[in-house]
Amino acid sequence: MTQDFLSIAELTRDDVEKLLSLTERLREDKTAKPLAGKTVAMIFQKPSLRTRVSFEVGVVQLGGHPIVLSNEGIGIGTRESAQDIGNILSRFNDAIVARLFDHQILLDLAHYASIPVINALTDLSHPCQIMSDLYTLQQHGRLQENISITYIGDGNNIVNSWLELAGILPLRLTLSVPHGYEPDKQIFDEAVKKGISSIQIVRDPKEAIKTADVIYTDTWTSMGQEQERNKRLFDFWTYQINASLMKYAKSDAIVMHCLPAHRGEEITNEILDGKISVVIDQAENRLHMQKAILASLLRTT
Repeated sequence: MTQDFLSIAELTRDDVEKLLSLTERLREDKTAKPLAGKTVAMIFQKPSLRTRVSFEVGVVQLGGHPIVLSNEGIGIGTRESAQDIGNILSRFNDAIVARLFDHQILLDLAHYASIPVINALTDLSHPCQIMSDLYTLQQHGRLQENISITYIGDGNNIVNSWLELAGILPLRLTLSVPHGYEPDKQIFDEAVKKGISSIQIVRDPKEAIKTADVIYTDTWTSMGQEQERNKRLFDFWTYQINASLMKYAKSDAIVMHCLPAHRGEEITNEILDGKISVVIDQAENRLHMQKAILASLLRTT
């Protein structure tokens, strides 16, 4: 791995495999304290439940001390520049975890910091989530070459990170998104250009899920898009994951959702809470994977 964990695109296949292996080790060994005596600054510009709790608990379980910084407290990009924050926090801490809106601010922070910086989510990508999802697939015996993954909904940061992974591991990745809600064009084109995975856009979700081993969705309206909610509800209404749609899926397909879920919008309670859902496992595995990322970046294991 490089010094930072900013996007999946920066990983190699060997990096991915090592992270999966280390995640399993740390999940089984609760006594390992590779972060003993270390502090991790955690910046939260966006609200957070799973990300904050999993990182904070993870640092503590690894023997370190988390320092949580709210956007109101530091005002990254407004009260304080990314340059100053990166320089100053590097003098006090051993790593920085940042959950931000603007991906460029993350890149600036990493540029000026002399300690590892971890992308805990930006509007462009969510690498910790997708690596945790990959571990979830391995945990459920689903991780195999050319696994068929169908994503239904908004082509957001989750999709961008899946595309980056498709540039490393061979997948069959199908995106079922409405016109105008496609993922980042540069990331999409780069993933296709690499030729490692089969990548396609299929507008009709009924067609898109027919051969899927995994059916993935996310909220139609992300943080910062609240003013678009009514339009998005109209544009996405045929993309809901429900019992009617699942009739077109394979009998052994599983359903994933990164949470938080807008129940009754992108997915129904019946599916989200049903036997084919691995959503709670996904949430738990954020803890285990992020511990592995921290330990790897700090070169402690």
